[in-house]
This record gives sequence, structure tokens and C-alpha cells, in this order.
Amino acid sequence: MATDYDAPRKSEEDLNEDSIEELKTRRADKPTAVVEEDEADLAEGYELPGADLSGEELLVRVMPAQADEFTCSSCFLVRHRSQIAREKDGRLYCRDCEG
Repeated sequence: MATDYDAPRKSEEDLNEDSIEELKTRRADKPTAVVEEDEADLAEGYELPGADLSGEELLVRVMPAQADEFTCSSCFLVRHRSQIAREKDGRLYCRDCEG
């Protein structure tokens, strides 16, 4: 249960004055959370992480490496040639992996 530390503190007399019936009516007066139908419909459209996607088919167009691109030998990302930081033993490394 959350505690509001900014609220004024009750003295022992105030605490003793709260009867059980009064506390029950306070609890009953609190509004309950209700999900509207619009919100429920929105939730159905989202996929949760770890969902079974075995029946899904991905359509990705794979393009061959372009003349102005290289693949970093450390992170294996395809980068533009302007990102080459060094070449060692015939392998190219990008600026991010040079360090």
C-alpha cells in the first residue's frame, strides 16, 4: 500500500476515533478501475514479447553489398566506407569498434 509522506500525520486520538464501520464505508466509496470497451479493443492489437511467431512469414528484401559499403569484422554491421577506422590483416573495422 502506498504511503503519502506529505499528508499531515494523525495523532493517536484521531486514529482511535476511526471506527471499523467508518473505514468500511470509506473503502466502499473508492472508485474501482473499469476498462472501457475501446481500451480493451486496443489491447488485443498488441503482441506481447515472447509471443509465438512460428506461423508468421517475414518478407525481407535482401540486397547485395554496395560498392560504397563494407562489413565490420568486429560488429558485423554493414557500414558506409566513410566509417572505416582501420584495416588490419585485410579486415576492415568501423569507427565504433576501433577502440
